[in-house]
Amino acid sequence: MSDAPELDGPGTPRLEEVSDGIFAYVQPDGTWWINNTGFLAGARGVTSVDACSTERRTRAYLEAIRSVTPLPVRTLVNTHHHGDHTFGNYLFSGATVVGHEGTREGVFGWGKPFDEPFWTKVEWGEVELEPPFLTFTDRVTLWVDDLRCEVRHVGTAAHTTNDSIVWVPERRVLFCGDLLFNGGTPFLLQGSVAGAVAVLEEVVAPLGAETIVPGHGPVAGPELIDRVLGYLRFVQAAATEGKAAGLAPLEAARETDLGPYAELTDPERLVGNLHRAYAELDGLEPGGVIDLPAALGDMITFNGGRPLTCRA
Repeated sequence: MSDAPELDGPGTPRLEEVSDGIFAYVQPDGTWWINNTGFLAGARGVTSVDACSTERRTRAYLEAIRSVTPLPVRTLVNTHHHGDHTFGNYLFSGATVVGHEGTREGVFGWGKPFDEPFWTKVEWGEVELEPPFLTFTDRVTLWVDDLRCEVRHVGTAAHTTNDSIVWVPERRVLFCGDLLFNGGTPFLLQGSVAGAVAVLEEVVAPLGAETIVPGHGPVAGPELIDRVLGYLRFVQAAATEGKAAGLAPLEAARETDLGPYAELTDPERLVGNLHRAYAELDGLEPGGVIDLPAALGDMITFNGGRPLTCRA
């Protein structure tokens, strides 16, 4: 990786071989727009799970792949539409980009990268939108040599409306996208708190994964599922109490003692999560439209009136 573009963010990305020929690419510190990716190295080519947010970070990831194999990336799977997982798609020349139909729609809906006034300034590079062009509605099976990889939409809104997982049953390895954060605050503003609970309980946990590559933060075991479920139920309880007390989501967040979740990064996400949980208490369906600029504005207010810190 000596020829990889230099990264001056919060930490040096690292490759972890989590099973024979299966790698996680972990980017510290996993805060705003600093995501994990990973890949499976086969005899004829590479299958990548997600891209990175900036040109510089994606080029460094591609160099990391080349440090393992000279073979090309033939397939790129997007776990959802958010730009930290898709903005770098265009750099995977010749790869088939695979994703849920909603992921394709979401990439176009979000559009080109932007930062201010919501996030601190980011050097995105010359990003070109490259959405999935092979899409599915429920699931698709990929093969890396003789290794089966199941790409499944999770069935309901959770982190977003179009979350998919990449499950390698023979190895008990799960790439779960942003359904799970390890060390960071989960974020449900464009998805559903209740839906995320259901997905983790009914889809993710029953798989019996032994190794989990989360969307952000260190590689983990199955214990991460219960940790994230605990936070999601904490958000639901805070929303119920805050709404009953007549507090707006921002006020409820200010009154909430984070307790064991105070150590999670990006605590301002609580405000956005409460906006979503309040809407669900009012009967909004999972993934239903809410006022995103208003919620992000409240998150900035919670953050002392400063744009949210992004070090991508």
